[in-house]
Amino acid sequence: MQTFNPVKEGKVREIYDIGENLIMVATDRISAFDVILKNKVTKKGAVLTQMSKFWFDLTKDIVNNHMVSVDTNDMPEFFRTEEFKGNSMLCKKLNMVPVECIVRGYITGSGWNSYKENGTVCGIKLPEGLKECDKLPEPIYTPSTKAEIGDHDENIDFDRSVEVLEKAFPGKGLEYATKIKDYTIALYKKCADYALTRGIIIADTKFEFGIDENGEVVLADEMLTPDSSRFWPVEGYEPGHGQPSFDKQFVRDYLKANPECDYNLPQDVIDKTIAKYLEAYKLLTGSELNV
Repeated sequence: MQTFNPVKEGKVREIYDIGENLIMVATDRISAFDVILKNKVTKKGAVLTQMSKFWFDLTKDIVNNHMVSVDTNDMPEFFRTEEFKGNSMLCKKLNMVPVECIVRGYITGSGWNSYKENGTVCGIKLPEGLKECDKLPEPIYTPSTKAEIGDHDENIDFDRSVEVLEKAFPGKGLEYATKIKDYTIALYKKCADYALTRGIIIADTKFEFGIDENGEVVLADEMLTPDSSRFWPVEGYEPGHGQPSFDKQFVRDYLKANPECDYNLPQDVIDKTIAKYLEAYKLLTGSELNV
């Protein structure tokens, strides 16, 4: 049997090159504040992969995506084990765009901090009098550069994204920058509207895109998971303060309150975190995670 080693490892994902395609594996690792924690969160990788599959299927009318299959029977024999079942995605190879496409429908987090300072988010002027977690009149696109592990991403404006893409794809900078912006807004609007019908507010999220062999923009990486998005329950939503969320908030709160913990989480924080991930999955897809 041919064996494979990851050709790239991120904070959470491992990527395997199998020749014509890639296999992207979402591990059970968890990161916060750009640090990989010492604990594993069982089933987290499967939630991320299966939720991405759900969204890729829902949005293929807007833009093509890189997903080929999440069935390990479609992958080389090496991947047909419990370790890879449910958390692995067979993907098309793409030339990845060096910009993270962030879209914000509500004002929270770093956007709220910036707004309080000068009324803008990433240089975009917003209406006066907004409260924390208010819905914005229209979603805003706030791209960033992709940082290496351990570094922080840098927020950039649209014009700077054109420059970054022109350097990566000479002659195509403006075209690709415009397309990824338009796709980002369209994807967010469709999915946020859908999520509202399922009891979840998608406050903000990030998308990643690549370019295929025909020069077309293709949606890639993960999509609308609790790792890449802020999900809030519709029930109890009230602007003016922070909202409870379906993501890593338990982890972040614990780390802030226990700086001496050396990025080691107690079991109850892990249990609460995966329970939130599973709850979000069931609400959004209408079914239990079955892997």
